[in-house]
Amino acid sequence: MRLPDDVVSTPVPVISVRPVVLPAPGRGEDLQVRVSAPASGGELPIIVFSHGFGGSLDGYAPLVDFWAARGFVVVQPTHLDSRTLNVTPDDPRYPEIWRLRVEDLTRIVDQLDLIEASLPGLAGRTDRSRIAAAGHSWGAQTASMLLGARVLDAGGVPGEDRSDPRIRAGVLLAVPGTGGPDLTPFAAEHFSFMNPGFAEMTTPALVVAGEKDQSALTVRGPEWFTDAYFLSPGAKSLLTLFRAEHSLGGISGYTVTETTDESPERVAVIQRLTWAFLRGALYPADTSWSAASADPLGRIESK
Repeated sequence: MRLPDDVVSTPVPVISVRPVVLPAPGRGEDLQVRVSAPASGGELPIIVFSHGFGGSLDGYAPLVDFWAARGFVVVQPTHLDSRTLNVTPDDPRYPEIWRLRVEDLTRIVDQLDLIEASLPGLAGRTDRSRIAAAGHSWGAQTASMLLGARVLDAGGVPGEDRSDPRIRAGVLLAVPGTGGPDLTPFAAEHFSFMNPGFAEMTTPALVVAGEKDQSALTVRGPEWFTDAYFLSPGAKSLLTLFRAEHSLGGISGYTVTETTDESPERVAVIQRLTWAFLRGALYPADTSWSAASADPLGRIESK
């Protein structure tokens, strides 16, 4: 899967600052974020990125560096499940972390003035009409709720609507699929929020799934990670990466030890195609996504 070299814009130097502290009353502690942006350019679109379980604002450099060097401002929170915070299961906030994760992303969009002011030279250079939400694994489920996904109760009734009209597009990397009988007994017992409904996820999104991503949380196979594409309405695309596992080749970091399917070539595909999808979704006249084509690393389908 490849874009012509002249379609992907030339990278520019990136400036990054961390931690930027956002007031978060009722959260137990303020929200820390990393802000990365190109050193030059104006009217910059924004990506709010949610890390997977245990991650932090310091993760996913292969994606963040690529996006920021090619015109996006990227904001990464550290959610309460991060290993850096040590919020244990006996903490009263623990059962609500999935909700607090969504609130973290919304809080970032609410406080863009503070975020812009935190990075020298960024103020006045963003385009707040072009904001995307992205995430990996649990972070993808978090981001999906801003796109319109809902958590279903035991009877299949959708819970609260946490969608945000300010979010114009999404990228969901290894996003968990449906719950109920599709979960293992352990997952059903411990992760009641893992029962998503995608029927109202109408915001345009790219779903990225690994062909060999077999999760211990589901009794189904790797196709579980494509549910967000097949079960949601509206404009969606699915990128299936051949032979990829949950780390999708190593997107969570340059030297991350838990990567089981290390592949710089696969990561390069994800970098280029997520960038192209967001360009096309946020700028309808942009032809970057329409220029994408299949190659031996995977396939694209759209609806």
